[in-house]
Amino acid sequence: MIVPEIAGGAASELDSLRAACDFAVRRLADIGAPVIVLGSGTSTIDYESPVRVSLSSWGLPGDEVADPLPLSLSVGAWLVNRIPGRNVTCRMLAIATDASADECAGLAGRLATGPYALLVMGDGTARRGIKAPGYDDPRAQPYDESVARALATADVDALRALDPDLSAKLMVAGRAPWQVLAAAAAGGSWRASLTYDDAPYGVAYFVANWETA
Repeated sequence: MIVPEIAGGAASELDSLRAACDFAVRRLADIGAPVIVLGSGTSTIDYESPVRVSLSSWGLPGDEVADPLPLSLSVGAWLVNRIPGRNVTCRMLAIATDASADECAGLAGRLATGPYALLVMGDGTARRGIKAPGYDDPRAQPYDESVARALATADVDALRALDPDLSAKLMVAGRAPWQVLAAAAAGGSWRASLTYDDAPYGVAYFVANWETA
């Protein structure tokens, strides 16, 4: 729904979300380091560059690709491509949705040997209200509030403590990517800000920026 051409008449309802995403991605690009776009998928895959990005499976005009990226990475690439006049070097990396916290930590240790910026893609719960994709679950809002606090304060311990089973029941797409982030950021000093926190259509979306302090 973040892609206006797919959202159609509902596109304007997510203008503030897109604006927060654009700001965050521009900040990453300003660093000048390679960007790793990290999202969840059915399996853990390090996609070799160059990759072909297509959103045709979700209704956007374009060519079909033989091995499409997961939706999380496709949207991440779409966000990066929205930055005007920038040539950003990106590496696309998927972590399995059901990866354990230890597996997430292991992947974090293999991200890069030099400076890099990390664009982490992932939704919160999809069970916020009776119109949500997974219908209503009273555990969803407290879960999302805990994630929002962790992202707003760079609380890596709180992200590492997210329960995979509960996350799956609440249809959370961001749990594994957030735990990779937590492991990659452990031991650092961070300035964090949360610029978007809402649940349009019953799905929780967050936009946060972490920068070295």
